[in-house]
This record gives sequence, structure tokens and C-alpha cells, in this order.
Amino acid sequence: MDESETNGFSVLSSGGPMAVLLATMVVASVFVVAAMVNEAGDSNASASSSGTSDEDWRPYSVVAPIDTGINVYHDHFRTDEVYPDWLLDGLGVTMTCKPTFEGKWQERFNADKSSCWDAITPADIVYFKGTKIIGTSPDGNTDIHILDDPSDGHGTAVTGAVLNANPDAVIFFVEGFSSQAVLAAGNQPLVDIVTTSFGAIGSLPVPGIETATYQTVVVNNKIHTGAADNTPSPAVQDATAGPPWSIGIAGYAEEGDDQKETMSGSYPDIAADWTQVLPNHDDVDGYHETSGTSFATPRTAGILSFVLDRLRTEVGDMGSGAADEQRNGSLVLGTWPEASAGKGGGASIDNADVRDALNRSAWYPSFSTWDPTSGTMPISPVAPCTQVGWGVVNLSNIVPIIEHLNGSQPMPDRPSDVVACMQLNQEAREAYWGVYPTENGVTSRMAAVRNDDDE
Repeated sequence: MDESETNGFSVLSSGGPMAVLLATMVVASVFVVAAMVNEAGDSNASASSSGTSDEDWRPYSVVAPIDTGINVYHDHFRTDEVYPDWLLDGLGVTMTCKPTFEGKWQERFNADKSSCWDAITPADIVYFKGTKIIGTSPDGNTDIHILDDPSDGHGTAVTGAVLNANPDAVIFFVEGFSSQAVLAAGNQPLVDIVTTSFGAIGSLPVPGIETATYQTVVVNNKIHTGAADNTPSPAVQDATAGPPWSIGIAGYAEEGDDQKETMSGSYPDIAADWTQVLPNHDDVDGYHETSGTSFATPRTAGILSFVLDRLRTEVGDMGSGAADEQRNGSLVLGTWPEASAGKGGGASIDNADVRDALNRSAWYPSFSTWDPTSGTMPISPVAPCTQVGWGVVNLSNIVPIIEHLNGSQPMPDRPSDVVACMQLNQEAREAYWGVYPTENGVTSRMAAVRNDDDE
């Protein structure tokens, strides 16, 4: 495991073998979702290079990774699509840079240094035209604002994981590791999902960013995905993954034996794909294989972003965020067509609905696939929730989540022993993080950890 420390936090990643085959139980759904993701990616390639008019633009969602910086020159982030002015205004854009897209990385950087990089201040929110990225560096303590510096790289990979799951996501990237950095996204009205992949090494029980994620989720009604530590430490007391309003994410070894990654937090909300191929931070088209909760977490954010995109398309929702008076806490707001879910009528889906569907969709791999030589931890047939929470979430979960939320194929309740185990998890988190759920009249519905009809 490779851990680097920045501003008192650890940024977590490690190397590992690449997935070559998903478990048999998820293959069919993966094929369906892969086609959907490819379709989403193709929509960018077919967009006019002259831009898209405001009237012709599409349903969208905004994901905000908070991390080291991002390589705006990499092909992974390119698009012919031009974000409409109303979206840029809504995201508070103060400056537009059009990166140079010819030459090697250093040549591109040198060409843009005086006109872009030297001009950016901590107060700026910058649209990088020709990419999917809007970025800001509110903390200000960086050599190059927003850009992933040569000694970093983590933020580029994290953001790449978001787009691997949803190529159409709008990226509101925040460079930093502070509560101020999280709030730069959490208080941004159009942001839907904030994702963080940093925290105290070993999940030490020290204060972190929980006040900012509380504001993001409980007050502003957004979704927060937080990485559990890259150790077997319990996630309950982890400031990133532990608060009950956050979705805490551990690692699932999808590279052959489909089991729990040993070096990954215990008793989280879910476990997600541990190993991925992600863009490099210091070239324009290279990729590397890397592993860790740092990447399982933004991949989950991308999955949820994809779900929001599809549901917003179904109901004609051209907005984002959930905090303004019109949306009133709804992440999806519109009207169900009669042909969708066979019901018609008003559509309103909030954070709790999304988390409930996520929890219902999760699944436990069979102990029988465990390879004792793989270095993974076998999924126990007894109380697997203490290892991977509600279970595994990957691309195969997308279709069931969408069909549950639109009512076309509701998922059943989880078994009572799973619900009881995760209710204990919820109660431990609420007790540890004190302010929840009674402050400001908030109820435990926001965490949506119960999978029954009485929540």
C-alpha cells in the first residue's frame, strides 16, 4: 500500500492485480450496464465541436471529488461538449481556460502557464473548456492551483474512477483536504454528490471533515461517499466513512475470487471495486492499474451519478442538486411518464430513497469462490455485514437501483438478520457521532439504513 500524507490527512492507494472477470452472478447485469455506459460516452463523442445550445442540452448530474488536483490535459477528461452558460453561472464559474491539447504534457503546461495557471487564485472557479472539468482550489496552499502537481496524482485517478462509471458526469473538482474544501462543493447548489478519499491513517478516532459532510448531506440534502481506511480498521469511527449521513465504502476484490479486500475498512456501508485502470497525472494519454478504497469510493459516486442521470431523463428533470426551494430536498424531481413504471404522476426521489435502493441492491459473494492464495479475506457466511456492510456494489447494481426507484421492478426487503446487523451499525454510528440524528429535527430517515416498509 502506498500512502502519502498531506495536511495531516492520508491519501490512500495501493497496487494490486487487475480484474479479468466478474463473478458469474453479476455478468448479465454488467453487460447491460456496460452498454448503457458506452452509450453515455458516445453522446460526448457525437456532440458538435461548436458546442451545445442551452435548449438542446441534456439531463445531467454533478459530482465533486475533493482531492490533490486533476490533470486537465489527459484524454480521459476530454469532451467536444461545451457546458451551457446557465450551468457555468450556476456553478459560480469566474474564469474560463481553454487548455492546449497539442504536444506533450510539459509543453501544454508551458503554453498555458501565463494565461491560465499563473492567473488562478483561491477565489476562482475555473471552467476548462474542452474538458468535463470545472475546478477550484479554495485552500490555496498549492504550487499550482487545481492542476495535479507532478508529485501528486491521486486526484486525477479518483476523478477518472467517477467517469469510468458515468462518462457524462459533470465534474466540479475541489483541490484540498479541509472542511473548507468540502464545503466549497457541499454548499454549491448544483452539486449532487461529494466524494472524499482521504482521512486519518488507521481510521484514528480524531475529528476530520464530518462537520462539512454533515452540512453537505443533512442540511443540503446531497450525497456523500467517503472512503474507509486501507486497513481492516472498523469504519464506524472514521471521520470520512463513519458518520451515519455518509456512505462509507470498503474494498471488494473483484479480481477473480470476489471476496473482501483484507486491507480495507470493516463494517462499512458497502464494498466496491478495489482495483481499476485509471488515468496518469503527468502525461496526456497513459493509464495505470491501482487499488484502494480511494478508487472504490469515487466509482460508487459515479454509479449513483449515472442512476440520477437516467432517472432525470425519465422524468424530464433538467436540474441538479437538492437544496434550493424549488427542489426542496429532491435529487430527482419531475413527472413519471405513463410508460415508465406503469404509474405516471409526480416523481420525487431524495437522498434516503437512493440510499435505500443502494442498500437493497447490494449482495454478498459466496464463500465458495475464495482463493486461499489470493491474500483476500473470505466472505463469512455468518454476519458478512461486519465485513462488507450491506454487501457489494458495482456496475451490476445500476439496473436494479434504477428499476427499484422508478417502480418498474421493486427489490425485496433484505433478510431480517442483515437488517438487524446494519441497524446495530447505524446505532453505533449515531452514538459515536453524537449530533445525529436529533439536531435540527433531522430523523434517521436521512441515513436510510433500514430496508423495510416502515422507515
